[in-house]
Amino acid sequence: MNNTYIMVFSLSGFSATVNYRVTLFSLTLLCYCLILVVNVSLILTITFDQNLHEPMYICVCNLCINGLFGTAGFYPKFAFDLLSDIHVISYAGCLLQIFVIYYYAEVDYSVLALMSYDRYVAICRPLEYHSIMSVRRTTVLVFLSWLVPLCAMVLTISLTSKLKLCGSNIQKLYCENWSVVKLACGTTTANDIVGLIVISFYCGHVFFIVYSYVRLVKSALKSRESRRKFMQTCVPHLFCLFNVTATLLFDVMYSRYGSASVSQSVKNFMAIQFLLMPPILNPIIYGLILTKIRRRMIYLCMMTNQRFKARFHV
Repeated sequence: MNNTYIMVFSLSGFSATVNYRVTLFSLTLLCYCLILVVNVSLILTITFDQNLHEPMYICVCNLCINGLFGTAGFYPKFAFDLLSDIHVISYAGCLLQIFVIYYYAEVDYSVLALMSYDRYVAICRPLEYHSIMSVRRTTVLVFLSWLVPLCAMVLTISLTSKLKLCGSNIQKLYCENWSVVKLACGTTTANDIVGLIVISFYCGHVFFIVYSYVRLVKSALKSRESRRKFMQTCVPHLFCLFNVTATLLFDVMYSRYGSASVSQSVKNFMAIQFLLMPPILNPIIYGLILTKIRRRMIYLCMMTNQRFKARFHV
């Protein structure tokens, strides 16, 4: 069967949600609203405060923008499917969802790697920081953080779109590249090789981040000022890195090596962790721990509250 005849895919992961539709829809709506509020708040805070136009805060802003982009590819469709009796997605819609979700994950790692480099320069080479992390270089690095994953995803999607498919059932709540590749009738060698290269490339990001932090810890032990900088700016980054890596690892392991004995509900829960936890926790962690952002957000909240009270009394 040629893929041109596959007009829609069925998402069988929803079979485990039938008895909890309303509850899950309410929780989904609550989570998505929370994601929108915390990420937009942090983006606006950084955008409108000139004092926060520094490399680290620009990276945080990009993490939040990416979080909004990635969750937009999942939550609206997921919420609609929860209330629907038919759980399908068009062929084009499936490829688009794969692109958005995978692109989101790859950009996250790219930005986290850039943040680790920024912190390494700030703590290990403080006198050279402003010359190394100049506005121009920061702009180029941020641009590459979005461009390289884009190229990787264009290649991945183009290879997947050329596959001849012999099935249309995806055992997840959303479209995932490996699930579509498994439906292929013929060989998937090219897809496997490209997939391995992309995974290896982003594993390299993880090793780079770990290496940077080993250097950072060694440097932080040398002086009280370095320890203070490390605790204030690096600890939240490590939380976010662990958050993203752990949730993605769960999804990859269950997608490729998941046991048939594991219930569909557990598989569903594991599969959506990286679309649930990082977009909520990343802005909250940075908003609470990074002093400049926390103070600015408290100030804005107080000003808004005062203006509201003044208007109310008038």
